[in-house]
Amino acid sequence: MSNDFNDDEPARRRFLKSSLTLIPAVTLLGSASLLADSATTETAPPAAEEAKPTDGSYVPLYFNDEEWLFLLAACDRLIPSDDNGPGAVAEGVPAFIDRQMETLYGHGGIWYLKGPSLPAAPELGFQSLLAPRDIYRVGIAALNAHCQQLFSGKYFHELDPARQDALLGQLEKGAVALSDDCPAPMFFQQLLQNTREGWLSDPIHGGNRTMASWKLIGFPGARADFADWASRPNAHYPQGPVDIAGRRS
Repeated sequence: MSNDFNDDEPARRRFLKSSLTLIPAVTLLGSASLLADSATTETAPPAAEEAKPTDGSYVPLYFNDEEWLFLLAACDRLIPSDDNGPGAVAEGVPAFIDRQMETLYGHGGIWYLKGPSLPAAPELGFQSLLAPRDIYRVGIAALNAHCQQLFSGKYFHELDPARQDALLGQLEKGAVALSDDCPAPMFFQQLLQNTREGWLSDPIHGGNRTMASWKLIGFPGARADFADWASRPNAHYPQGPVDIAGRRS
């Protein structure tokens, strides 16, 4: 993502330029599964269910109604559907994020979160005591409160797309004060990172349900015979992607 959310370049193109070249193939195939809590009772849904659209048939596991409406609206602005294909909401990204909040990753189980938390340079890494699921809970509540003050009691999801875009840009730049525990840039980066992951993940994790992002960038997915093409840079791969469950796009 560029440092200016509200530039004139199409959102999908800007997203691809800034992130896709930096993401290894293991991430596209679903590195989030490596963080799953082995103690949880949740199991991966069958292939027919894991591709569910986010159209009201999905019932959130973690997010409440207010948070879920924010997530739908925000993901739709970060990666909207356009002439390039379906966007984040159409591809089930909100469901991907919701499911991740119930894993070891979502609970912050891969970090030490006991404190103390001190100001530190960005290169020293994540410093917050909030787990990802708590960043969403605190950040969404604070942003909706901010919206209600500015826009006659309206929540983020009730605003028009132009105002939503402007607010996301302000979050990215730190121009909105959310809370001491959850600075606006940290909240925005959490949302952006998880949206990227969901849009590029294997459908088994809930997002990228039609493999639209893989088709867009020419990624073959879990094809076992792709190794022959590793020595052919810039050559167009003629086959569509295949997901971990064996579905072909």
